[in-house]
Order: sequence, then C-alpha cells, then structure tokens
Amino acid sequence: MMRHMAKGAAGALVWLLILVAQPSVAAETNKSDTYRLLELFGDVFERVRASYVEEVSDETLIESAVQGMLSDLDPHSTFLNRKSFRDMQVQTKGEFGGLGIEVTMEGGYVKVVSPIDDTPAFRAGIMAGDLITHLDGEHVQGLTLSKAVEKMRGPINSDIKLTIRREGTEPFDVTITRDKIRIRSVRHRIEDNAGYLRITNFSERTEAGVRSAIEKIKDKLGDKLAGYVIDLRNNPGGLLDQAVSVSDAFLEQGEIVSTRGRDKDNAQRYHATPGDLADGLPLVVLINGGSASASEIVAGALQDHRRAVVLGTKSFGKGSVQTIIPLGRSGAIKLTTQRYYTPSGKSIQATGIDPDIEVAQARIEPIARAGRRTRQEADLRGALKNDKDKKDDKGDASKPKQTPGPDANKDPAAANQPPAPAKRQDFQLARALDLLRGIALYRNRMTN
Repeated sequence: MMRHMAKGAAGALVWLLILVAQPSVAAETNKSDTYRLLELFGDVFERVRASYVEEVSDETLIESAVQGMLSDLDPHSTFLNRKSFRDMQVQTKGEFGGLGIEVTMEGGYVKVVSPIDDTPAFRAGIMAGDLITHLDGEHVQGLTLSKAVEKMRGPINSDIKLTIRREGTEPFDVTITRDKIRIRSVRHRIEDNAGYLRITNFSERTEAGVRSAIEKIKDKLGDKLAGYVIDLRNNPGGLLDQAVSVSDAFLEQGEIVSTRGRDKDNAQRYHATPGDLADGLPLVVLINGGSASASEIVAGALQDHRRAVVLGTKSFGKGSVQTIIPLGRSGAIKLTTQRYYTPSGKSIQATGIDPDIEVAQARIEPIARAGRRTRQEADLRGALKNDKDKKDDKGDASKPKQTPGPDANKDPAAANQPPAPAKRQDFQLARALDLLRGIALYRNRMTN
C-alpha cells in the first residue's frame, strides 16, 4: 500500500513540476525553495489521501489542487478537465448545451457578464450584472467557476433554480429549463434605410456571418443604404481572431489590437488589410456593460480609428487574453497570458470602453392618452373669436364648434377601453439610427 502511495505521490510531483517549474520561473526563483514547496505539496497530498474521512481519488485531488492554483491567479484562469475541455471546444463552434449565459466570478459569487440572445436565460429575464448566489438552493461560495458552470449544465429539458441578487431589488429565485444552445452569432435586419447587425458572440463563424449579412443588406437597399448599426450590447466576447477579422472588415489600414504579456518579445500586433465591407458608409457601434473582451476589441479599434461612433454605456472592461494550453488526456488549462491594447495604446482592463455618446437604456412612452381631447384656446373662458369664422345661421359663433374625433364612429363601449400597450421600443437603437441618418444626411450635403 505504501509503495502505491509513494508511487502516486511521486507521479503527482513530477506532473506538477512540469506545470510549475517552467524555465522562465526557475530562472527567477531559488530552486531549493521551489523543491521545498513541492515537497510541501507532496506531504499534504499524502496526508489527505491517507487520512481524509472519505476516500478521494488521486485524479480528484490533483485536479482540485491545479484548479486552486489557477483560480487564485485571476477570475478567468481555470483548469478544464476532459469533459469541460470538450464542452469548450463545442461552445466555440457555436453550439452547446446549457442555460445560455456568459459568467465570471466576483466576490465568491457567479456574476452574469451577459445572457445570450434567444436562450433560456435570456427568456427568463436574466440580466448582465446579476449575481447568482445559489444553484438549486446550494450556495455557490466555495465553488470554482468551472464547477459552477458544470452545475448549471445538464440534460436538455431539466430544470435548475437560480437565486439572483440584482441591484435595487430583493434576492429572488428563477427556475430555468435547460436547452440545447444554438448560437447564430450574427443576425441582421433593415431599419428604414439603415442596416442593423446584431453580433451576439465571436465564434468560428462570426466573420462569415457579418459578410453574408452585409451582402444581403446591400442587395435589398442598394443606393438607398445610409450606413450600419453594429450592436455589440451584451456580447461576452469569444475568439480573438474573429474579433480581429470583424474589425478588419470595416478598416482599410492601421493597427487593430496589440497583445502584450510578461515576455516583451512575444508581443503581437494585428493590422487591418485593404478593403472596407461597408464601402466607407457611416457606422454606429452600440455597447453596454455586458459588452466584454472580443466585443471591446472591435469597439475600441473602430473608435480609435474614428471609423465608427460608439454609442451606449461603458463596456465591461475585460482586457486580458486567455490561452488554452492542452494537457494531453488530462484536459487543458485556460491561462491568462496577455493583456490587449487598443490602437491608441489604451488598456481597457477594469476600465472598459467609454462611448463617444453616452445613452442609457430608457423607455419611450406617449404622454397623452391616445384619443383623449386636450384643452385648447377655444375652451378658455372669454377667448377671442376668430374673425374669419363664418357665423352659423342656426348656431352661436361664440361657442366653439365640436368636431367629431377620429373615434366618433366607433362603438362607445370600445372607446372606454384602455389603449393597447405600446410595443416596447429600443431607446439606444433609436438614438443610434437617428445619429446614423444625421451623419448620412451631412455627408450627402457635403458631396452635393
């Protein structure tokens, strides 16, 4: 038994040595201290393995140790076991199972970065900034992010109860039915003479989706096309190369983003290539507090090059790059290796992108009730007569004439019914479209 234990401990030490004692680290630290600390790990591993109240597999202990090492670095570094690694690979391809939310850890709770459009979480009203405190009644504090995500995933059509803490409200429970999440990362439609592109995340097919959407919009509007609104609100990010490709699609030249890590020699710069899909037409980019990571790269690049006007509210502020490092059959680690910088050299880590025009989301409601007659000058006591009015032989010209309203021929009972609720309007999008039309009008006048 002792031989087996010693063999397991030695294997664990060697495995961890590969992860921890990398050449760059060993060159900066005292080797004897490193080996002493690894010996400490081996001692603890043996004690837990031999004396813990319940038997725990070597795999569980090692994975937990590695997870603890990574999760203490920052909220985004984590260990992916074989199942989590497979799930992540499927997710970046644009299809996975779960609730449909992008999350991170904050203060021991699971924080929603953003819900994904047309998913169970989105339909249940989950909002960016919500804190998930309990999963099926169990507290999330003490769980790693990957463990919490694993609990939120499950069989299709199975339910999970989330306890939500939202600013300005008492904690409440939401029961959500899991579903297969199929993400169409780009949607488009036409708003009058403007093209509207909604990018929900950056997966492997995003750039192709943007190109296809623009071609369809051009085919329908032709010369009437005034410009494009690119909606990145609640876009949690995704693949760096797709963010670069989408930015490049609207830029003719210049730097898009640079990434820099601890080793200055490994800094990378990404530049635009000639060709603008929008043919120089005006762009307005919509962002909010749920716009993170790759979506901030796009907004920052287009803003710094003055290619687009950024409208909305400050973005999330995730300015770090995670590298997936496969570990053979053991899974992979997602490690924060670099920070990224906008073309102007600005790091948006923990600060976010400030919009050029700040517009908070709001509701648009009519002040006067439809069909209700408002008080007019003619209703005032002693109001002057209109000297152009012709006197009615049978009537009194001093009395204002009552004209039938638009609902005069309707059933009186129906007239007393409350009006149907107005269709919900997107205030930020409305302002973006107004701005786009204004820019297009100005450009047309300058060229004519």
